[in-house]
Amino acid sequence: MVTEYFERFRLNEEKENADTVFTNISNGIVFRGTNLWILIFAILVASLGLNINSPAVIIGAMLISPLMGPIMGIGYSVGINDASLLKKSIKNYSVALFAALTTSTVYFLLSPLNDAHSEILARTSPTIYDVLIALFGGLAGMLATSSKIKGNVIPGVAIATALMPPLCTAGYGLATLRFEFFFGAFYLFIINSVFIALAAFIIIRFLKYPLKQLPTKSSERIARQTIYAVVLVTLLPSLYFGYDMVRRNEFLKNANNFIDREAIFSNDYLLSRKVNAKSKNITLVFGGREITEDEIKTLESKMKNYDLSGSQLEIKQGFAYINDKADIQQDDQFRQLLAQKDTELKKLQAAADSIQKTNTVNEQVFKELRAQYPFIISAIIQPVQEFQQNKPSVKSSLIVLNTRQKMTSAEKIKLENYLRVRLQDSTAQLIFK
Repeated sequence: MVTEYFERFRLNEEKENADTVFTNISNGIVFRGTNLWILIFAILVASLGLNINSPAVIIGAMLISPLMGPIMGIGYSVGINDASLLKKSIKNYSVALFAALTTSTVYFLLSPLNDAHSEILARTSPTIYDVLIALFGGLAGMLATSSKIKGNVIPGVAIATALMPPLCTAGYGLATLRFEFFFGAFYLFIINSVFIALAAFIIIRFLKYPLKQLPTKSSERIARQTIYAVVLVTLLPSLYFGYDMVRRNEFLKNANNFIDREAIFSNDYLLSRKVNAKSKNITLVFGGREITEDEIKTLESKMKNYDLSGSQLEIKQGFAYINDKADIQQDDQFRQLLAQKDTELKKLQAAADSIQKTNTVNEQVFKELRAQYPFIISAIIQPVQEFQQNKPSVKSSLIVLNTRQKMTSAEKIKLENYLRVRLQDSTAQLIFK
């Protein structure tokens, strides 16, 4: 039984012929004519997606892009020790990289929209998690390429590893002279390239495809050491960025817990919060009575309970804060905050009123039921959401009655019809305990 289970993981039966794999990889490497123009158009689509902050458009560009070809070619050629194929892969990779960067830079130079939306910012701080995504995605991609069963893996790998958006973001950084964007995004692209190629190398060696012998054992050793060096140099910064991301997320979580549980003052309302994980600064704006210095010091003393020692807490108080700034924009901002909070309160009040109204009606319905059927002990009357396969959900009412004696089918139908009319819900369902 155990042997049969592990047999399911064997790959030899589905392993593609070595010549076929070589042909497929070699054909996907070349960037000239059609392939080059497709890359340029895909870059333009991805740049538009970043510009208008549209994930759907960006995903479409990833599916169009042929950029995966030379990257897989680099890993494959190193895996089989094919120096000529490696040179061809690197040459076409360089051509594609230059064309993509040039296209995206020109686009963002001409585009009237230069704001850095979330889709751009998401590509400027690569971490160890991006390394893992590229590695596992590359493993899946190369495994599909070397298998007779292709499936739809390659498009999925193209989306998961995201080669296009980082290049477009790098172009955005060059066009707007925001070099922190360029270096962050370009590093993400290099991470994806290196670890997709590494994954291809691992799969080729794991499946034991025939190798081309290098001239000497020394050449083999140098090639292997070069691979290790490139992987290590690419990996180390991402480990730091990953650690930094985890540290910032932890700070944000602790800061928000601290604010929600401790930053509460009678006759005051928290209008806005700003948590800066990089500088470890927490800024709170309150409206209402003036908060005393002693209250602020007491609040600061509680920060250590949330692992926020060394962080800076800044309390700003409503109109006093605005007057200090002597700035009309601050006044408008404060009024907008008040209006926003007022709208939120009205929504909450409306929801509470609706619940109260429903409870009042349901209580009255129970009294009416008891008057007609004294043997009813208790009732549960609740609005519910009914979900059905391949159908939209339906709002309904559910009534559960606990009775001392059984009712006939005719009585049950009559009672259910009465409740549907009384609750103004034609889909109401009656259940007896």
